[in-house]
Amino acid sequence: MHCSARVLRKSALILVALCQICASWSAARTPPQEILPTITLRIGTVAIEAEVADEIDERTIGLMGRDDLADGKGMLFVFREPQAMNFWMRDTLVPLSIAYINAAGVIREIHELKPLDETAAQSAFRDLVYALEVPQGWFQRNKILPGDRILGLPAPQTAQPD
Repeated sequence: MHCSARVLRKSALILVALCQICASWSAARTPPQEILPTITLRIGTVAIEAEVADEIDERTIGLMGRDDLADGKGMLFVFREPQAMNFWMRDTLVPLSIAYINAAGVIREIHELKPLDETAAQSAFRDLVYALEVPQGWFQRNKILPGDRILGLPAPQTAQPD
């Protein structure tokens, strides 16, 4: 009985330690932000409903902590000034594709992003004011390529400065 009590005590300590590790991991994850106002964007004959992240806090959190992103939905990040972009997937659980877009609405680049990968998808261009995140493969399935133009974008001047 003495030996089994020791085993039980060690098992309980291990269980408590595992619970603390799990609790600290989940507490460290960024909680998802509320659903943001949406707009409908058009790329040729394809439409997508995108939440608009045009404030600093909204752009910072983005799609972090979300469990899914339906096909035909996305998030549009709006910046006030043209710049190079680099997005990563910290606390982002959904595989995404991202398009970097200039002020004229022209897609300059498309990158594939892996869940929880903190490697930045660095842009080659420096004239970007929008980024559009969609479910991974959405651009390819809809035959959308760099050079295509997106209609319905809000003016960059509506975005909160960094």
